[in-house]
Amino acid sequence: MSILVEISENLQKGKAKIVKELVQKALDEGISPAEILNNGLLSGMGVIGEKFKNNEVFVPEVLVAARAMNMGAQILKPHLADAGVVAAGKVCIGTVQGDLHDIGKNLVKMMMEGKGLEVVDLGTDVSAETFVKTAIEQNCQVICCSALLTTTMNVMAEVVKAADAAGIRDRVKIMIGGAPINQEFCDLIGADCYTVDAASAADAAVAFCRG
Repeated sequence: MSILVEISENLQKGKAKIVKELVQKALDEGISPAEILNNGLLSGMGVIGEKFKNNEVFVPEVLVAARAMNMGAQILKPHLADAGVVAAGKVCIGTVQGDLHDIGKNLVKMMMEGKGLEVVDLGTDVSAETFVKTAIEQNCQVICCSALLTTTMNVMAEVVKAADAAGIRDRVKIMIGGAPINQEFCDLIGADCYTVDAASAADAAVAFCRG
């Protein structure tokens, strides 16, 4: 079995320590960092993403796989930079102001990182101004807003307005999600995209970044 397949399979099982060792071994064997990232870590996370979409695995499995991916990625990071490997795109994500729920947001972040995107995590209780300021300063292509409470949904409309006011709507897409959100609400506030789950959100973000 090739070492890249081993990395992918151990990542899917959430075996972080083994993934870390295998990534180092692959580097020692002279396999390129980009190849380890794409055919080892990201391909394993891609399988988990698909299974999660199809209800074949659940949040706990995703969390342990993501942890394994992050541990492998830590070893790779310096080598990727040296090899000039660039992220597939840059996204900032946060739970909107007044809302402190972050399980959904964290899941989306992991799925996005699993697709090779660089994610700036703003945490919870994030104001519209902070989303827009971060997108401008960090040069993000996508702003992702999450909400679990119906009372905080309208902050998403403020994010769209703030992005309009800042003049960045032509180059920054706004994605929204969370339990009370639907396509109708997305259309109503003029956001660019609503997705039902974390895996679909990651696919949509990659498509926007390729845009």
